[in-house]
Amino acid sequence: MAKTLCKVGGLIFLILGLVGFAMPNLLGFHLTTIHNVIHVLTGLIALYLGFAGTYAGAKTFCLVFGVVYLLIAIIGFMAPGTLASILGHSGPMTSAELMPDNVFHLVVGILFLAVGLMRPAVVVPAR
Repeated sequence: MAKTLCKVGGLIFLILGLVGFAMPNLLGFHLTTIHNVIHVLTGLIALYLGFAGTYAGAKTFCLVFGVVYLLIAIIGFMAPGTLASILGHSGPMTSAELMPDNVFHLVVGILFLAVGLMRPAVVVPAR
């Protein structure tokens, strides 16, 4: 499951990062240059681990990425100005303005962390 999520999630992050350069308010998100670069790099790493990496590498990525995105979501809800400045916004932003970003980070964090915590399926040989 971890390798599959890295493949699918990596592709989504790569596309989101590239499209974000042309459409910085895509789907209500607030995408800055640094935000897009992070998405592109994250997508490329995830794609590598999904297609060429080991299962353990993909699982570790899911765990770390999930925790990081949950922390980003918490910062976005609790200290939106801090997150806005980290992501390169020119002025302070409220939690309400960052709500699409915060919800996205929360959902992605939960999803990746949950998959990272899953045990691999055990295949029982047929008799």
